[in-house]
Amino acid sequence: MTNVTRDFFIGLSNSKFLNAQAKKWGFVLGADKFVAGTTIQSVVDAVKEQNAKGISCTLDNLGEFVSDKGEANQAKEQILAILDTINKQNLDCHLSVKLTQLGLDIDQDYCIANMKDILDTAKQYSIFVNIDMEDYSHYEATLDVLNELREHYDNVGTVIQSYLYRAEEDLSRLKDMRIRLVKGAYKESEEVAFSDKQDIDRNFIKLAKQRLLGNTFTSIATHDHHIINELKAFVDENAIGTDKFEFQMLYGFRNDMQDKLAENGYNFCTYIPFGDDWFGYFMRRLAERPQNMNLIMKDALYTEDNRLKKGPVIAGTAIAAATALTLWRRKK
Repeated sequence: MTNVTRDFFIGLSNSKFLNAQAKKWGFVLGADKFVAGTTIQSVVDAVKEQNAKGISCTLDNLGEFVSDKGEANQAKEQILAILDTINKQNLDCHLSVKLTQLGLDIDQDYCIANMKDILDTAKQYSIFVNIDMEDYSHYEATLDVLNELREHYDNVGTVIQSYLYRAEEDLSRLKDMRIRLVKGAYKESEEVAFSDKQDIDRNFIKLAKQRLLGNTFTSIATHDHHIINELKAFVDENAIGTDKFEFQMLYGFRNDMQDKLAENGYNFCTYIPFGDDWFGYFMRRLAERPQNMNLIMKDALYTEDNRLKKGPVIAGTAIAAATALTLWRRKK
């Protein structure tokens, strides 16, 4: 049942119709709990709030699978503006980008040129840029772009997904690069990825321990307290300095744990997305943890004293109708 629910939300995340409609709706059904607004100023406020607690951040200007150069150029200019803002306001923050937002599906050389513009500005400001790993159909192209950029820049890294069979091999190739280790949030074929949660978790822990024994900084991105506790014990047993890694979680998830890890002296980073292209990201978060839907629905539709809200009902109905339409089309 869990896999069915996960596949359902991932299917919604890939719907161009629903993604387009969501831009018109604005934030609905609790998306504002996990996406820090639509403007640079809104995300700056979120970063400052985290920084005040000793937590660093990485920003994601939401958007992916762009097929128009005008839209890709607009995304690049927005990212450059974010870099300027991080520098001017002295934020403890770096950047996360998706290559498909910057034209990877249009032309690889064009995407590389956009990335070079971004990395030139980021290097000027001493800001690290992490290339998010997307679905497997873009995997090889992402590594190709990364390898070319590495020849000229030392302020760039990427993400390794533990659900991929090849993750260990690729992690070994990138042993001298800063990496974010994640489980993976896309639906992939069993030919390339583990589908069982226990297998994915087991590989995640194995890869995390390998990185912790190495010499390069690693972002360990998980909300699973069992995994975090095991890795904390491993760090203590092997006298691994906290300067070699950070724990990382998504904005709006397990806030108490985020604060506690930072208070206990661990480096901690919050991944903060923002922008009006929020729907795909939001659906993948629900796919990772469908239980969040219960909390989101309650918060979106009811007041604290359990009275039905009026405003969100219309938006919620719109999503339900759009979802039903999508499923109906698939069945035809």
